Amino acid sequence: MKRPTALIADDEPLLREQLAAELARQWPELDIVALARHGREAVEAFDAHAPDIAFLDVHMPGLNGVEVARAIGRRAAIVFVTAYDQYAVEAFRQGAVDYLVKPLDPARLADTVQRLRQRLLQPASDARVAELDTLLESLAAKLRGQAPQQAWLQWIKASVGPAVRLIPVEQIHYLKSDTKYTLVVWEGGEALIRKTIRELADALDPERFIQIHRAVIVNLHRVAQYTSGPGDGGEVQLLGRPERLPVSRSYVHLFKQM
Repeated sequence: MKRPTALIADDEPLLREQLAAELARQWPELDIVALARHGREAVEAFDAHAPDIAFLDVHMPGLNGVEVARAIGRRAAIVFVTAYDQYAVEAFRQGAVDYLVKPLDPARLADTVQRLRQRLLQPASDARVAELDTLLESLAAKLRGQAPQQAWLQWIKASVGPAVRLIPVEQIHYLKSDTKYTLVVWEGGEALIRKTIRELADALDPERFIQIHRAVIVNLHRVAQYTSGPGDGGEVQLLGRPERLPVSRSYVHLFKQM
């Protein structure tokens, strides 16, 4: 029989290790396949390992735990880990996900483990999936309302031949990662910059720029249409450009909710 698997995502190393150690003690059959330091790493780890369970800290840099849960969707059982009772209470009341409150209580974790064991034996019903979608949308709206104002990146400095250009972000069509470099495609042409896609994703305004693939960020104002693909992913067509950019299944929900 296949052993159950889990992902733990928390930006605090001690809490990641504490949860992993306590799970090993209480549920020795559970394999922890990945420990993620932030939300984007959690999505990448989930795509790589497809675990049965995801333990997600609600407040993480980059993508928060609720955004990661929306990316994962119905593909795993979700357990939120939070220091804030208001999120826990709403999640538990609706019953769509489980939760743990920091600091970790071994007795509470034992209850969670028992529910997870039962949940893995029962496929999620359509009603439960709809309940989860509603809960995550509600929690995401609350988190957005509480997020502090941030000065988003307005210009990107790039070398174009012998010159250094300051590219206004509103002129950018998309950004595509290539290992150490990122290709910036904007109204005036293309340029390579020495920044990772992860650094740029955290610095750009999420109301305008969204990550649609582990290697691609697109300017929503430049998207003409989204088309579902034959699998779980899809692609976007840009205004006035021939490229069709891939949308991986972890980011499809961003277009379905528009």
